[in-house]
Amino acid sequence: MSESEAPGRVPRGFGLCGHSPGAVREETAMNDHRKLGRELGLFDTDPLIGAGLPYWLPDGAVVRHALEEYIRTAERKAGYRHVYSPVLGKRELYEISGHWSHYSDDMFPPMELGGEQVVLRPSLCPHHAVIYRSRSHSYRELPLRMAELGGMYRAELSGVLGGLTRVRAIQLNDAHIFCTLDQVAEEAQAALAMIRRAYEALGISPARYRLSLPGPGGKYVAAPELWQRSTALLTEVLERSGLPYEAAEGEAAFYGPKIDVQVVDGAGRESTLSTVQVDFHQPERFDLHYIGADGAKHRPVMVHRSIIGSVERAVAHLIEEHGGAFPAWLAPTQVVILPVSATELPNAAALAESCAHRGLRAEIAEPERGSLGARIREARLVPYQAVIGAKEAADDLVAVRLRDGRRLDPLPVEDVLGRIGALVDAHRTDLWDGAPR
Repeated sequence: MSESEAPGRVPRGFGLCGHSPGAVREETAMNDHRKLGRELGLFDTDPLIGAGLPYWLPDGAVVRHALEEYIRTAERKAGYRHVYSPVLGKRELYEISGHWSHYSDDMFPPMELGGEQVVLRPSLCPHHAVIYRSRSHSYRELPLRMAELGGMYRAELSGVLGGLTRVRAIQLNDAHIFCTLDQVAEEAQAALAMIRRAYEALGISPARYRLSLPGPGGKYVAAPELWQRSTALLTEVLERSGLPYEAAEGEAAFYGPKIDVQVVDGAGRESTLSTVQVDFHQPERFDLHYIGADGAKHRPVMVHRSIIGSVERAVAHLIEEHGGAFPAWLAPTQVVILPVSATELPNAAALAESCAHRGLRAEIAEPERGSLGARIREARLVPYQAVIGAKEAADDLVAVRLRDGRRLDPLPVEDVLGRIGALVDAHRTDLWDGAPR
């Protein structure tokens, strides 16, 4: 479970690396994701659906799908196995996990079904613990890495809801690693490396790394020895990774400490996007075990890990960070095709078909939509603008304009699509042969 979505937190101001807080606020004030997301047709809300329940429009769904596929692919390459689990669970499940006693204020009320109380889940970890428990496991299987992009629900108060950052229905990129004590540090360090690679592909930077510890007055599991062991392990991971970090009391999950990767929005508000947590508590609560080399039962450790936290919060941050000019692999439209006149429309249609065959998202901006200059301005957020005039049509060439204003000499269509496709497939943020975005 990712506690990065925990309600009731008031983010503290923290300037983006390399920018003063004032400059960042001025630069991104117009990039408020709530305003820009609606203007770009990415998402919207409706009072009939309800507060804190945004819906995704087609272009927003493309961004979300591309992000989810990146995460699934990265997880598969790292040895994770994906599962699906229900968004509902019996109240008893969350009593065992500890959520009911420590977190029920933030959960939706139980529903009575056939004499049983069923709850919309506030996290995925109890379900994954039950899935692990459903089969016997040998030490040879560990570490067992289980991942899911799944829905969960938080009973957020109406006053704190806003855009995609505070919602009631959350799509969480979650994973749980069941491992031996000796494997914890290596698995947590590998999770941090995955997070760093994802940030590079997304074109974002962490503001800081935080070691989140319990604080006075919080609802925490009373197990001092387990807290000490978890804190020592995470401190070791941060130091072995060579990452600067700050300890912060009062930010831990109810069952253990965690490493939080903090980001900052344009108004200087800080929030958690990614997290790595060590949990001795739930393996004990669910009586999880594996058979060791000695033939006896042993208790695994549960490492909770989220690369991007919730999809909603991640997309909100990407909108504000890039102002809608997403990295090419995330862009709703990757190539806009601009025939100079109606005569070049057949060539434009052929180019669009070639893009589709290569998995590139393309659309044709027909001449009837305005002058070439007007159509170029309209497509200013699209990474690649493919202009086809009479000369290009005759020679099967395309003149490419990059979103950053550069113009390339006319090139053969196959060459252009091959180079664009390679950059997209590699999840690069540069637009052409390593040049700056």
